[in-house]
Amino acid sequence: MTKQFHDNVLSESALNQIFREARTYNGWQDKPVSKEQIEQIYDLMKMAPTSANMQSGRFIWCHSQESKDRLAAYASDGNKEKVKTAPVTVIIGYDIDFHEQLPWLFPHTDAKSWFEGNEEGRKEGAFRNSALQGAYLMLAARSIGLDCGPMSGVDLDAVTGDFFADQPRVRADWICSFGYGDPTSIFDRSPRPDFDKFNLVA
Repeated sequence: MTKQFHDNVLSESALNQIFREARTYNGWQDKPVSKEQIEQIYDLMKMAPTSANMQSGRFIWCHSQESKDRLAAYASDGNKEKVKTAPVTVIIGYDIDFHEQLPWLFPHTDAKSWFEGNEEGRKEGAFRNSALQGAYLMLAARSIGLDCGPMSGVDLDAVTGDFFADQPRVRADWICSFGYGDPTSIFDRSPRPDFDKFNLVA
């Protein structure tokens, strides 16, 4: 088992690309991101685990300039230009009624019944698992050579009311831009804690 584990470790180059050298970008090169790349990101992300395969994330990809400008109107002043100039910015939302999809997403048992009549529990599960899916999106994007710019500085109620108007049980949570980052737009690397600072092996 140990040998098999070591044989499957990603290369140092891949680990650098996804984690060690990956940065949060605030500006973008004038290079497009295609719809095919967007679908590739999603197709990688959807394979990652969520509780009971609930797939609670709902995603709106602002790809056209019109949709990016529309989204930028709800962003904080420091984030407006980031959204407008990014090749694509995705809105990560979560569906409070995700359990309606469980009969086909988790057919092994009657998982839908676990969540019926417990809206607060569904909100908690949907929120947690959609956040995981948003993080998976970032890892997927980096794995295909794109850079990321995650943001929470946006009026989420306004974004929800506009972009999810036809999905009244969906709430926006955060947004993330994808593209080819402008190296001049990043800050110096902020400190990262050593293992012993916030970890305990019990």
